[in-house]
Amino acid sequence: MIRRLGAVLAMVAAGLVLTAPATVEIAVPPPPPPAPAPPIVPPTAEEVSARIAPAVVTLTANRGWRGISGTGIVLTADGTVLTNHHVVTGATDISAVSPHTGASYDVAVLGYDSTLDIAVLQLGSAADLPVAAVTETPLPQPGAPVTAFGNADGGGVVVPAPGTIVAVDKTVSVRDSMDGSLRRLRGMLQVSAAIRPGDSGGPLVDAFGTVVGVNTAGAVEPDPAAVPDPPEAYAVPIGTALDVVDQVRAGTSAGTVHVGPTPLLGVSVTTDRTGNEETGAEVLWVGYGTPAAGTGLEIGDVIVAFDGRPVTTTVDLEEMLMARRPGDSVEIGWLDAAGRQRTARVVLDAGPPR
Repeated sequence: MIRRLGAVLAMVAAGLVLTAPATVEIAVPPPPPPAPAPPIVPPTAEEVSARIAPAVVTLTANRGWRGISGTGIVLTADGTVLTNHHVVTGATDISAVSPHTGASYDVAVLGYDSTLDIAVLQLGSAADLPVAAVTETPLPQPGAPVTAFGNADGGGVVVPAPGTIVAVDKTVSVRDSMDGSLRRLRGMLQVSAAIRPGDSGGPLVDAFGTVVGVNTAGAVEPDPAAVPDPPEAYAVPIGTALDVVDQVRAGTSAGTVHVGPTPLLGVSVTTDRTGNEETGAEVLWVGYGTPAAGTGLEIGDVIVAFDGRPVTTTVDLEEMLMARRPGDSVEIGWLDAAGRQRTARVVLDAGPPR
């Protein structure tokens, strides 16, 4: 019995040895899919206002006896501010106030691009300012909710104007409400927000309070008693504006971007009215006490040269002048009323933004 039992155990043992390498496949269920991320809930309108309002300043620009109200977006803690060029054009004095703190600041113009209606400012003695959150891409698409913030009607407080993106990459002709001048702006965001005078230069933000544009123009109902039309307004995309900011902060005057103080010759000109559009820049006005006043230039004279380069249109003169700096010495050539060629050398003064 003992031998027989031993044989059985040996066989069992042998069987265990033979079958040990075999594997048994057991079906393992796949892991459950990850839980979906919770939906991103946009902040409330009050929360958006609380995020952006501290990074907004109100602006007052004086043009002689007239003043214009605008808005600025704080980009850096030491006071770099973004606004519209038309807010500061011709201004002899600019000041800013933070509605958030009540602090007031003197303002210097660092540079601008009049074709894009963008200007870059510096607040004097600014430090530790709240800064706006900005995003360059992607552009908001039609239907996206946005809110324009600004110094509506020059009231000195930051007022929201909700709306939506209507269209992108729009071209629009806008009129300056102060001097009636027209300018053509391209690549604009069209929005259905009720942007008011004074909102210019303020932030257009998305549903999360991130700046996507710079408020620039809005339709104003001329008759307060009339049934208002649907709001129509336009903003410069923030990416376009920041390109100007980068160039200004780099100190590079090139193309349509002017950096630093604005040179002043002291004349107002128009295309020569003899019928030939390429004969020079006709003088309409000579400013008292300006560099031009001491040259003998008179109304009706036609400027035909600037520092040795021919001037055939007013645009030529403007571009050549804006490429210079206050303190530069330049030679002006012109034809007087008798058709005589005249020249004079002047030292350019510092003037208001053009």
